[in-house]
Amino acid sequence: MDQTWDDPVVAALSSLVGDGVVRRGLSRGNGRQLRWVETGGNAPTVVLVAGAGEVALDWAVLLPRLAGRYRVVAYDRAGLGASDRVRPLTVRSQVDDLVALLDDVGPAVLVGHSWGGLLAELAACARPQSVVGLVLVEPFHEDTTTAVPWRLRAASTAMLNGIVALKAVGLFPRIAAGMGRALAERCTADPRTRALITAAYLASYSSIGNVATIRAENRLADVHTDQTRAARAWSPRPDVPMRILTATRGKPPALRQRSHDLADATAAGFPRGERRVVADTGHYIHKDQPAAVAEAIADVVTP
Repeated sequence: MDQTWDDPVVAALSSLVGDGVVRRGLSRGNGRQLRWVETGGNAPTVVLVAGAGEVALDWAVLLPRLAGRYRVVAYDRAGLGASDRVRPLTVRSQVDDLVALLDDVGPAVLVGHSWGGLLAELAACARPQSVVGLVLVEPFHEDTTTAVPWRLRAASTAMLNGIVALKAVGLFPRIAAGMGRALAERCTADPRTRALITAAYLASYSSIGNVATIRAENRLADVHTDQTRAARAWSPRPDVPMRILTATRGKPPALRQRSHDLADATAAGFPRGERRVVADTGHYIHKDQPAAVAEAIADVVTP
């Protein structure tokens, strides 16, 4: 493990939660490094798994609510933030990385958002002995794609292709800076801390490889649908407390209903699964209503 004090993500998160945020690393073979940051020291460990194209910093709004109660680990998947790329990038490679992280820091409560929710679910099934609870925040399900209107699919494809081109010509940092400032405004009113968060966000997407991984991760949903279905079908669900949180806005009605139905089916597959609707939230519940996510984590810690 290494520990780096000049990491901009460490600096930003430390400004939110105080001293004690450190950088860690895990070697995944051939010198490839998986980077995470952690804070706190109380059991149990909580591992945060961000959505597609997102990094450890995406949990900045929620982290201060957890840091004083648990040991919290937030990691960058391969190719994002400070973690090295992996080729080929597959659902299997991402689940294997998360399982390796669990082997190093677990047993743990897994908390996954969107695409990270799917990865958390599959990792919990692959390594049930390393998981003591599961919280899925607006988790991705491979069968939602059929309910996405074609206009939204086309717009998403164009956007994902466009961001790599924007990075290549030097325009992507303008977009990233705006997103970093929006995240910072959710976290704090302190100008210095806001500046640190914005700088950390820019650093998390500093290379063209980082931006290409955003596109690659978002494409995995379409490329590996059959593999994901097979993994769901053949993997026994661990008998641990489990919560799925779903939002009330931000999707067309048919897609929202489909997402809720699939979340119900996923929860029903776990012996102690439960779905909760979080009022007045969009897809990023951990930013809109971080207290609801913190409450769900507390529930699975002490069911």
